[in-house]
Amino acid sequence: MWPKKIDHTKLYLLLQEGIERFGHRIHAFCLMTNHIHLVIQIGDIPLSKIMQNVTFRYTRYINARKKEFGHLFQGRYKAILIDADTYILELVRYIHNNPVRAKITETADQYTFSSHHAYLGKASVPWLATDLVLGRFAKQKKRAIKLYHEFVLRGSAEKHRQEFFQGTTEGRILGDDRFSEKALAMAEKKYSIILSLEDVIEAVCNSYKITIKELTAPGKTRPASEARAATALIVQEYDNLSLTKLGNYFKRDLATLSQAANRLRKRTAKDKAIRDKIGSIRKMLT
Repeated sequence: MWPKKIDHTKLYLLLQEGIERFGHRIHAFCLMTNHIHLVIQIGDIPLSKIMQNVTFRYTRYINARKKEFGHLFQGRYKAILIDADTYILELVRYIHNNPVRAKITETADQYTFSSHHAYLGKASVPWLATDLVLGRFAKQKKRAIKLYHEFVLRGSAEKHRQEFFQGTTEGRILGDDRFSEKALAMAEKKYSIILSLEDVIEAVCNSYKITIKELTAPGKTRPASEARAATALIVQEYDNLSLTKLGNYFKRDLATLSQAANRLRKRTAKDKAIRDKIGSIRKMLT
């Protein structure tokens, strides 16, 4: 759960930084008094890493501001994996109408701490991805917004839906049998691969054609510096690996490795050669 008094500006900033760092998309959000709802489309980084990053940094921020120590949250996040083709519109409407069901406001339009106003074009949230949802209503944006608005208002009287509520830390699946089978198969394949730090380092060294000694040597010469960034990027994608252990291995601080991985991730979006190299490392590991 989230603390009862949320610093919305700081939280928005952390969500934006998380997107830039981990490459996921946020399609909708609603900040309530003691918790938050997010519709997240992940990429290569596991959801657990994304949520851990946000909660850790927000806790650190609040503790520093209040000069306190310790945990801030009452429990871990709860997750539901949904079939977007079937449920994305209903889920976004359900989330945006949360304040209505909680009797905070009469309509979603009256609540400012959700992504609803950004969908209507009345608020600027640059990191919010509205194209998927609005694209389901119409190609022309103005008409799409109008139809979306009518759709949300029609759901104002919608009652509690248990299927959108019963998430678990491990996650549950909301979709038909075919979607569920595919999701479980992908999860089984992913979690059957338990990598060690040495596995990742070996794959990176093979891809960059450098030795482990060159990889761990001090200095910022290429290709060793880029290879270290690639190692950090890959490590972030596996739950059983951590940048802290990698930092100890490289004798470099956590922030430096995290920033390097983030810069490299941004480069992969524009540089096909880098993207192919990272892809080849992932292929070696799987």
